[in-house]
Amino acid sequence: MGNQTDSQHIQWRSRSAFLMATIGAAVGLGNLWRFPYIAGENGGGAFVLVYIACVAIVAIPIVIAEMTIGRMGQRSPVSSIGRLIPKNRSRLWMAIGWLSVFIPLVGLSYYSVVAGWALEYIVATADISQPVSDASSSNAMFSSLLASPLRMLFLHTVFITTAAFVVSRGVYKGIEVISKVMMPALGILLLILVFYSIFFADIAAGLHFMFAPDFSKLSVSVVVMALGQAFFSVAVGVGVMMTYGSYMPKDFSLAGSAAIIVTVDTLVAILAGIAIFPIVFAYGLDPAEGPGLIFVTLPIAFGQMPGGFIVGPAFFIMLFFAAFSTAIGMLEPAVSWVTEKGWIRKRVAFGGAFVCWFVGIAAILSFNDWSDVRLVPWIETVADKDIFNLLDYLVSSTLIPVNGLLIALFAGWVLGHEKLEQEVDFGSKLLFKCWYIAVRWFAPIAIVIILTSSLLPA
Repeated sequence: MGNQTDSQHIQWRSRSAFLMATIGAAVGLGNLWRFPYIAGENGGGAFVLVYIACVAIVAIPIVIAEMTIGRMGQRSPVSSIGRLIPKNRSRLWMAIGWLSVFIPLVGLSYYSVVAGWALEYIVATADISQPVSDASSSNAMFSSLLASPLRMLFLHTVFITTAAFVVSRGVYKGIEVISKVMMPALGILLLILVFYSIFFADIAAGLHFMFAPDFSKLSVSVVVMALGQAFFSVAVGVGVMMTYGSYMPKDFSLAGSAAIIVTVDTLVAILAGIAIFPIVFAYGLDPAEGPGLIFVTLPIAFGQMPGGFIVGPAFFIMLFFAAFSTAIGMLEPAVSWVTEKGWIRKRVAFGGAFVCWFVGIAAILSFNDWSDVRLVPWIETVADKDIFNLLDYLVSSTLIPVNGLLIALFAGWVLGHEKLEQEVDFGSKLLFKCWYIAVRWFAPIAIVIILTSSLLPA
């Protein structure tokens, strides 16, 4: 990336490179880990339908808004917002820029810990000498990992150092190159797993669970969960779309690119469900297992199925690729901001990674030595949360929706109508009007619902 003082002039070398990198940033653990277990816990088909509707109403409008802000600002999130705030408007809107740098750094600190688990399971599921064949051995394997802070620290260190190395090489030699390799590989692995489920697992039960909606299972809480999943799965409000958007040439279609990114992201989540649920039903496992669905339940199936020592590692390699492409996107907003001030990219990338690594140590210890530590016991909604879950709650249930709300309001109410219409260029006044109404009204209302529900005591 060279001298970062002119980083605002850097642009993606091709639309495919931009799409690969941005899809990579969006597709992550939220699609392959969170979506299947959230769908499993909330009744399957009815949840999936509501989720898809929420993607269309909430995710696409805000993705377009966030990328628009980035391309109009042509800088890091902090500098872009600073350039775009009209003189007669409050400088408090700068909060968007600061949150877009702070959120991904905090998120990456514990995200890297979970990504480290995927590294561990690539090796563990390939070990044919000790296949996981029942619930007790699978639980023992996962519990053993969580009880070993040094093992988790090693995995966390490997993951975050590797991500820092890629980001340190810049947009062209780092982010573009790794995205062009990992995204197609992830897609191929996912399709292989889907075909495996079609031919060797209970595909009929899996498809029925995902696509035969039982509307009796719908409730306010299920709708809120679907809204939240749609919102979080496409990396809205994390600063990544704004940063990657700032490298976007003017001849790239904002609306078209956003539609492709969100469609592929949603398709990956759906395909993950199609790959996972038939295996779950084929081996008599529980689709409502919760967060342990990937790391506790699936290894049992991999240990019992023919060729499980190949399918298991392939699944966790795919999980690692998804986590890694998201991680480099989470590190880039802070790096792009600091390098604008003339700092050397390599130092900034590893410095930012060190901050994430250090905070991640507390997340690791919350599974073992610090499992009883509660940082804010006087706040009812988070009183029982350990450090890992507190960080996750702070980021995913509070800061991301707040920043997403601010982005929608900033685009819909602060930036001028004419500037937006010229920048976004839908090619249709009707389509622009629909987006403008969505980003001004529908999306903010949906986010307020998510935010309010998440802050209320359970």
